Amino acid sequence: KYAAAWPREAARSSFSPSRRPALGFEIMSIHIVALGNEGDAFHQDNRPSGLIRTYLGRSPLVSGDESSLLLNATSTVARPVFTEYQASAFGNVKLVVHDCPVWDIFDSDWYTSRNLIGSADIIVIKYNVNDKFSFHEVKDNYIPVIKRALNSVPVIIAAVGTRQNEELPCTCPLCTSDRGSCVSTTEGIQLAKELGATYLELHSLDDFYIGKYFGGVLEYFMIQALNQKTSEKMKKRKMSNSFHGIRPPQLEQPEKMPVLKAEASHYNSDLNNLLFCCQCVDVVFYNPDLKKVAEAHKIVLCAVSHVFMLLFNVKSPADIQDSSIIRTTQDLFAINRDPAFPGASQDSPGNPPLRVVVKDALFCSCLSDILRFIYSGAFQWEELEDDIRKKVKDSGDVSSVIEKVKCILKTPGKINCLRNCKTYQARKPLWFYNTSLKFFLNKPMLADVVFEIQGTTVPAHRAILVARCEVMAAMFNGNYMEAKSVLIPVYGVSKETFLSFLEYLYTDSCCPAGIFQAMCLLICAEMYQVSRLQHICELFIITQLQSMPSRELASMNLDIVDLLKKAKFHHSDCLSTWLLHFIATNYLIFSQKPEFQDLSFLKILVEERSFVEKHRWPSNMYLKQLAEYRKYIHSRKCRCLV
Repeated sequence: KYAAAWPREAARSSFSPSRRPALGFEIMSIHIVALGNEGDAFHQDNRPSGLIRTYLGRSPLVSGDESSLLLNATSTVARPVFTEYQASAFGNVKLVVHDCPVWDIFDSDWYTSRNLIGSADIIVIKYNVNDKFSFHEVKDNYIPVIKRALNSVPVIIAAVGTRQNEELPCTCPLCTSDRGSCVSTTEGIQLAKELGATYLELHSLDDFYIGKYFGGVLEYFMIQALNQKTSEKMKKRKMSNSFHGIRPPQLEQPEKMPVLKAEASHYNSDLNNLLFCCQCVDVVFYNPDLKKVAEAHKIVLCAVSHVFMLLFNVKSPADIQDSSIIRTTQDLFAINRDPAFPGASQDSPGNPPLRVVVKDALFCSCLSDILRFIYSGAFQWEELEDDIRKKVKDSGDVSSVIEKVKCILKTPGKINCLRNCKTYQARKPLWFYNTSLKFFLNKPMLADVVFEIQGTTVPAHRAILVARCEVMAAMFNGNYMEAKSVLIPVYGVSKETFLSFLEYLYTDSCCPAGIFQAMCLLICAEMYQVSRLQHICELFIITQLQSMPSRELASMNLDIVDLLKKAKFHHSDCLSTWLLHFIATNYLIFSQKPEFQDLSFLKILVEERSFVEKHRWPSNMYLKQLAEYRKYIHSRKCRCLV
């Protein structure tokens, strides 16, 4: 029953407590990692103590009370995933055992678990022969992890318990597994062969099986681990004693890179402010008595609702194909194009706002709250319900208004997508679920301004530009020619960069294709004073450079010094400071590039060159010490320790 041909006589005679390894004068430690659950899933009430706890409490090699051996998992702050046992063995050897019975706990802190397995001297895998689920958990989960981290560490597989109600395995050639509920000896031995482990069967956790079998094998591997550690320490001591002259220089760590914090998004607040500032208004709502109720923007309304898309002819009924949306549009709104309309605005006679009459009086009384809900990103559903209840007292009327709002926010073809709005809003704002502003990016639908770039045209919407960019807000609302012109030329920016800039204004996100495009987008953002987009581009450039290995940095064609000059010229202080640290940290790579000489010749970069030389890594002092040490080593014909 032993995969490693373990003689019982050797287990009885070779591991007596009187045997002591040659430990020297230093206190040494042995780390054991125990994985798996040896408890019986069908007899939890009469389950004996665990394998590790029984060994520590009964082994004559382990000193100390049983109460002092056990530590709670919560008390082990450094490694909360495992239960830690500590004891003394062989008199002066510190024994540390980390026990993890459940795979979910092991997998919850993969970094700690991997480090523990990598630093283990002995690994114990345990399971109950009557718990086949526990065995498959060990086989499917623990074993692949141990194979990856295993580095000539002895492994003990302990099958605990006496098999009950064991059935004979199926001998049918078409059946590859047994029908029994117990784990057979063959399965345990096969698992041990996969790991080159020692297989033990412990029918009960008494003195016989713990002392003669499990304890003997474990103590043998403990002695082997102590002897190996002792020999390694002796080798290190001999190597250190052979060098009484110059010690190898210590390479200091490079300076930490400055941390660049991204600016928080103000996307929803920008669009919400657009509702209150009343700039670029192109639609006005009236109540059934033809009194003005609210002003709004077609582009924002259409970005959230297909009802408004249908109302403003962005989509046709054939495109939507949803009878509830079509019916809601016809029942709630009506467009009035009568030139003699009593509430017509005369502010912009050339292109007056569209007049929309709200047919439902209750819905119209709550329209200002509904618009505020839409402009704020359509995710403050509870606040909208409270506002509607304050204005509409009757509960039936409240439900009617809320259902109309849900229909406005509905996606065509989906029936119950807004049935539970509270849970729905917690997952994702409706702004991004339904039609977003990206649908109108570089599209002529509802566009009221056209940019001319490199001989091509890019349509856009003044309301979004004014809400998201202060420079464009001043340009369209001030005494500039752009305020009255539809066609606006753009210079100094490529079409691809300007489209990426507009994509950020419309969607609050961007994804540059590379470092060069990110730098162009940063320059465009600086030109229009969009600070958050600048930070996003800076983070993108920093992330790309940090992810490059040294070989790629040495072979790439990107001019880092030119990147530094552009960052300084366009007032990107965070990026320029980080690039200086990056050049200094990779000094040996960048000092070999031709553009590195520009740091000395260009007057605007004199301070930068002095900074790089001062903070270079490795430092000149270390290189001098390393040269002296190498000279000393070659003169003595010794082996270098570096």
